Amino acid sequence: MDCLFCKIVSGEIPARKVFEDEVAIAFHDIHPQAPVHLLILPRKHVASLAQLASTEEDRNLLGHLLDAVKRIADEQHLGHGYRTVINTGADGGQTVDHLHLHLLGGRAMGWPPG
Repeated sequence: MDCLFCKIVSGEIPARKVFEDEVAIAFHDIHPQAPVHLLILPRKHVASLAQLASTEEDRNLLGHLLDAVKRIADEQHLGHGYRTVINTGADGGQTVDHLHLHLLGGRAMGWPPG
C-alpha cells in the first residue's frame, strides 16, 4: 500500500507525534493552518469517512477518535475553543486517502471556513 499516513503509522516516515495508543495516532500537520494544527487518525487504514460502515466497530472507532481529539485539545491547552474538521473525498478537500481529523486551535476561528 502506498498510503502516506500508513507509512507514518508504521514508523517508515517520521512525524512529530503528540499522541498514540493502540487504535489511533496524532501528529503535527506539516502545513499548519493555525498555531496548533494536528492530525488524528486511526492506525487501521480506512480511506475516508464515507468508507465506514454503520457497524458497532466503526462507531467505536469514530468515538475513540473524537475522544482522542478531546484529550489532545486538553493537553494542548485549547480551552478557549478549537475546530475539528473531517474532509471527505476530493470535493470535500481530502488530499490523503486515509481517514483523519484535523484539530485546529490557538487562535480565533472565522466562519464560514471556506
